[in-house]
Amino acid sequence: MSNKYFSRRNFIKKSASTIAALTAFPYIIPSKIIGKDKQIAPSDKIRVGCIGLGWQGPWNMNMFLHETDAVVVAVCDIDKNHLLEAKNKVDTFYGNKDCATYHKYEELLERKDIDVVSIAVPDHWHGILSIAALKAGKDVYGEKPLSHNLMEGRAICDAVERYGRIWQTGSWQRSQNHFRFACELVRNGRIGKVHTVEVGLPAGNSDFGGNDIITAPPKELDYETWLGPAPLAPYASARVHKSWRWNLDYGGGQLLDWIGHHGDIAHWGLGIEKTGPVEISGVGEYPKTGLWNTATRYRVETKYADGLKMILAGGHKDICNGRSGTKWIGDEGWIWVDRGESLDSSNELILNDTIKSNEVHLLKSPGHVRNFLDCVRSRQETIAPVENAHRSVSPGHLGQISMLLGRKIKFNPETEEIIGDPVASRLLGRPMRSPYHI
Repeated sequence: MSNKYFSRRNFIKKSASTIAALTAFPYIIPSKIIGKDKQIAPSDKIRVGCIGLGWQGPWNMNMFLHETDAVVVAVCDIDKNHLLEAKNKVDTFYGNKDCATYHKYEELLERKDIDVVSIAVPDHWHGILSIAALKAGKDVYGEKPLSHNLMEGRAICDAVERYGRIWQTGSWQRSQNHFRFACELVRNGRIGKVHTVEVGLPAGNSDFGGNDIITAPPKELDYETWLGPAPLAPYASARVHKSWRWNLDYGGGQLLDWIGHHGDIAHWGLGIEKTGPVEISGVGEYPKTGLWNTATRYRVETKYADGLKMILAGGHKDICNGRSGTKWIGDEGWIWVDRGESLDSSNELILNDTIKSNEVHLLKSPGHVRNFLDCVRSRQETIAPVENAHRSVSPGHLGQISMLLGRKIKFNPETEEIIGDPVASRLLGRPMRSPYHI
C-alpha cells in the first residue's frame, strides 16, 4: 500500500492534530495540502466514487468534479448507458481515461483508496446501499428522502453512528442564504411563538414518458438488480428510472420526494432535530388504474407534543396560499420561503430586520457539496446530518401510513413506535425480497 494513500487517509481519519485545527477553522484547507502553485496535491485530494447516475446522480457528480480538493475516480450504475455517459464526462473533465466503471456497487466499495461515495439511487435501495457504504468505511453524500420507510431511516442513522462516518443529505436548501435567513428569523422570535406550519408540496405525478406496457427489459439495464429488495415484477418503462417515484414499491410520490426539502426547512426553522409528531392524520387521492399508485392529491395534518401543528399538502390551495414552500405562522405574524430566493411575511419590516450578534445564527454553508467535503476533513457534523434528515421525512412516512389505512395514528417519537395499532406498525418497515436484507 502506497505512502501517498496513507498520507491522505491519515489526514482524513487518523490525524488528531489536524482534525483539532480544522475544528476551530472548518472551512480552511491547511497550507500543507496546497502546493506553492496553490494546487491541491493529488495525494491529498478526497477520492470520490459515484453510485447511481441516472438523473440526480450526474448533477451531484458534476458538483464534485468542480471541487479542487476532490477527484472522482470511479462510477457505478446498473444501466450501461448511464455508466458510460458518466465515465465519458469524468474523463473529458480531467483530460484522461482514468475513471473506473463498476456494475456492482460492492466492487466499488471494496476499494480502500476511495474516501467518500455519492449515492443517488431509487428510494428502495437507499437503506441497503447506504449501510453497505458506511460499513465499508466511506463517508456518504446521500439523497433525500433518507429512506424508503421509517425503519430503514433509523437503521441508516444507527449505522452512521456505529461506523463513525460523516453524512450529508442532499437537502441542499439548507445551503442557500434566504432559506437560512428565514429560519433564523423564526428561531429568533420575529413572529412570536409558532403554532402552525404549512408545507406546500407538488401534486400529481410527473409524466416522464414511461408506459405500462410489459416488455423485455432493455439490454443495457440489469432489471433484476434494479428491483433489488422490492417485489418481483415484470418490466415496464413506467416502473423504472425517473418514474419509479410514483410506485410505492420503490418511492413515496410527491409527498416523500419533496418533504426532504420543504419539510426539512420547516424543522430547521423550529430547531426540531431529534423528535417528531405524536398524532398524524392523512387523506389522499390515488390513481385508479396503472402502475402508479402514490397519492396525487394529499393532505397530512400532524401534531407535536408541544401542541404545534404541521400540515403537509399537495393540491390544496389553502396551504401556503396555494404556493409551494414553507410557511411558519406565529402569534405575531408569519414568514414564507420557497426556491428562487422567494421570501414573504405578514409585515415587510420582518424581512428587513437583521440577526443580531447575540442571537441564534445557523451555519452559513459555502455550498452543499463544499460543506460535505470540509466536514470530511474536519470530522465535524454537516449542515444536513443524518438524524435531521430522518426526522424531517418521518412525518411523510407516517402520513403515508395514515393515508393508506384511512385513519389517524398515534406515534411515540422517542421510541419511534406507533401506539395501539399493530396493522399500522407493520407498515413502518417492509419485507425485503430474498436474499436482500439490512
